[in-house]
Amino acid sequence: MLSKLGIDAVTEAVYRCMLEHPQKDVPEWAAGLGLSEDEVRRALHRLSELALVRVSAEDTSTVRPVNPILGLEALVARQQAELAAQTQQVEASRAAVAELLAEYSHRHSPTSKVGMQYLAGIDEIRDQLEAINSEVREEFLTFAPGGPQSPENMRASRPLNQRLLDRDITMRTIYLSSIRRDAATVAHAEWLESLGAQIRTVPTLPNRIIICDRRIALIAANTENTADGAVVVTSPGMIALLCALFDHVWQTAEPLGASPRRSPGSLDKQQLEVLRLMAQGRTDESIANSLGVSTRTVRRIANGLLTHLNARSRFQAAVHAVRQGYLSASPE
Repeated sequence: MLSKLGIDAVTEAVYRCMLEHPQKDVPEWAAGLGLSEDEVRRALHRLSELALVRVSAEDTSTVRPVNPILGLEALVARQQAELAAQTQQVEASRAAVAELLAEYSHRHSPTSKVGMQYLAGIDEIRDQLEAINSEVREEFLTFAPGGPQSPENMRASRPLNQRLLDRDITMRTIYLSSIRRDAATVAHAEWLESLGAQIRTVPTLPNRIIICDRRIALIAANTENTADGAVVVTSPGMIALLCALFDHVWQTAEPLGASPRRSPGSLDKQQLEVLRLMAQGRTDESIANSLGVSTRTVRRIANGLLTHLNARSRFQAAVHAVRQGYLSASPE
């Protein structure tokens, strides 16, 4: 039961036995559990490392169990802090890899064995999209982050999208859930659906990505400003990974016409995503950018989460979220 906290079955059994019989000693605990005294001592050493036992104040040669309400909550809090640190390290590594890919691909031609080409600026990106759109034969997949779309972007994409859909190309687009509160973007998405496109939404997206016929893809080089540049990818291995990512996100996304559902007392997808990003130690501004909403909206959701989880701080909210099953206590 406590394996996710790094406690093996023998150590857990010893801890439970100590809680039930705190006045007994090692030989008695060993006899009661059918273990050797060495096994019990090894378990006590592990429990000491986890701060779940302490030296008795009455007899310094013996140990006593720590109250599980205090000990286990502290252990969960420690793991949550370690998870946040690990996640920040992964995000830093991901940013470094993206920067390296952009620099590396910039030095190579489209015919390079690397299978990547760097596009500098919005004009080169739009020229490339024109070329790709004229060649696509079956499928056009898109991650569209950034929340509500700008009138300029929607206006520029409209002729290209219409030409694709008039040719019966399968078009699937995933927007951020925040577009549901922007009438202009919803109208644009509904117009696409009226022509045969399929639209879904999710709380967050990793980057702007376009995949054509599962053979060529465009990835934004800068997640903060997608007009800065893009990388054209033709490597079969990388295309397979991007397609797998798109298919996975598509399966969890909400159709545009569906109203997000939740059980009474539960959290919706946007609240869960804010909770997950809060647990990573992300700032309100960073969370708002990921969700395509304002920082005021993030703060409103965060305050609601503190109330829902009966927490006085965001750190305590993360601990309570783990205990209530909203968050995992360890990286998946």
